[in-house]
Amino acid sequence: MGRYDSGLSVILIPAFSRAHETYALGAAEFPGLFDQPVMGWITGVHLDELAQTKPKVFDGSRGIAHAEGAMVLHVKLPAERIANVEILNLFEQDDSGPEIIFPATGFSARHAVVAGQKVDFAEWVESQNIDTRLPLVANYAGAMINVSFQSVGAQEVAFYAPVIEGVPYRIARNPGDYATVFAQRAQGDGAQELSCNCILNFLFGELEQKRTGSFTGPVTFGEIAYILLNQTMVRLQLHRLEHAAVA
Repeated sequence: MGRYDSGLSVILIPAFSRAHETYALGAAEFPGLFDQPVMGWITGVHLDELAQTKPKVFDGSRGIAHAEGAMVLHVKLPAERIANVEILNLFEQDDSGPEIIFPATGFSARHAVVAGQKVDFAEWVESQNIDTRLPLVANYAGAMINVSFQSVGAQEVAFYAPVIEGVPYRIARNPGDYATVFAQRAQGDGAQELSCNCILNFLFGELEQKRTGSFTGPVTFGEIAYILLNQTMVRLQLHRLEHAAVA
């Protein structure tokens, strides 16, 4: 609702809100979602403030902050322009690792079925020395969708996006030296763009005081390229129609 016939939408949603969960679980079923480019991110807070401060979105026109809901900007494009949304994801499933299935959908899990056996998931992660810099990855008809680890507690594991009941996950294959590989692939091409980059890529890619080519934009708690993504860089580019990328 409210979109232009020729345009794009940018959406911001507060992390860990009901809107975050609703979008994560149901966006793919929203009518018309894939008819136009949709890009955005999940807003966060300083990592030291996770337990004390709720992420928010801000309505600048009225000076109001919201811990729930979403802010959407609909942009009308001139006839000679077209928008293109791209992602940079370092990760694929490690097929040598076990299949992991969760019994319930949510942003945390106490138990999981690993290689056919029910386990205390936090204990399993610790006992297997899982590198939690590597996300869980689900294969949706060839599209690799990450669910990143937030923390491993005494009784449960918390995630930056919900795991989905019954969906098979595997731990991601290690891409090699995280910082080096990410830097090599995140140089951009100098084109006009807006991007957002997961805070985990920022931390694990050691990007403090480093440049990522022409990629400019915020560090986020989740990325949106139509649907919710984790541990991914998303960029929106505008092209003249004759030079538009073919989807």
